[in-house]
Amino acid sequence: MNFPSDAPVTAAKLEALKLRIARLGIDLRLVEEHFVRASGPGGQKVNKTESGVHLSYAPLGIAVKWTRERSRSLNRFLALRELVDEIEIRQSPETSERLREIARIRKQKDRRRRR
Repeated sequence: MNFPSDAPVTAAKLEALKLRIARLGIDLRLVEEHFVRASGPGGQKVNKTESGVHLSYAPLGIAVKWTRERSRSLNRFLALRELVDEIEIRQSPETSERLREIARIRKQKDRRRRR
């Protein structure tokens, strides 16, 4: 898989993703990419085009499917970001932003439950 540098996102987001990939030591050549038809709203557009993305990372057995957007390039970027999040949770849980967010929400719910 090649890095999705053509994604319609800011350069800062692309650079941040590149840095996370380098920090975690992810080899993008081991990421398998398949395009699938999306489901949901979009009508004829999603019924005709394969804009959804299915990524799998064989060394850790992680697979991610992303079909939320109508644009293939944006779905590629978002799926790769999701895959990097999953890899970071497994390899380096202490630096995972997603785990910190989950813990924050859990604490918030505990406080509300005690009221």
